[in-house]
Amino acid sequence: MRFSKSDTENAFFSLFTEQAGYLVSAAELLAKIYGADPKRRAALRDELHVLEQACDEVTHKIAEKLNQTFVTPLDRDDISYISGRLDDCMDYMDEAGDLIVLYKVNDLPNGISEQLNVIQRCCDLTAQAMPRLKTLGGLSDYWVEINRLENEGDQAYRRTISCIFDTHTDPIEVIKLKDIIEVLEKAVDSFEALANGVEVIAIKES
Repeated sequence: MRFSKSDTENAFFSLFTEQAGYLVSAAELLAKIYGADPKRRAALRDELHVLEQACDEVTHKIAEKLNQTFVTPLDRDDISYISGRLDDCMDYMDEAGDLIVLYKVNDLPNGISEQLNVIQRCCDLTAQAMPRLKTLGGLSDYWVEINRLENEGDQAYRRTISCIFDTHTDPIEVIKLKDIIEVLEKAVDSFEALANGVEVIAIKES
């Protein structure tokens, strides 16, 4: 493991932590969109877009810093992977919020709240884990719990899909809800992909 890191190298871990912080805020906004009066959702969605753009800016900063840094604290591909997966998590949350507004879905199934709860917990765990990338220590609980949450998310996804087919007769409404539910599932999968990548990196660097 590499222990000596310059301020420039440490900046990568600060940027990862900043990205993860935006994810936590985004999950909170997404939950607000779900619970809000339909008339208020567009304004909340716009706030979510702002967070997504801020996360994008950090992703670009990491790419620029990679180009400017000769010695990096982790392999360049690994740094790009972590940043890219964090960005994926944000993009899927942003897409879900956007679809809720664009599709003008007034009544969202209760199962979506289960998915959102899983996403919020994934965001919190990710935000706690990113600073520990600096030493790659104490991370096993993180990727184990994320994998458990992904399984929980899969179950919520299947239950919610089954529910909308059982309770909705309008095929257009079913398609809209299915799109939203599937994007939320992709968000959870992205958190798992990030955690799995961190596990591989930790093993490689140990």
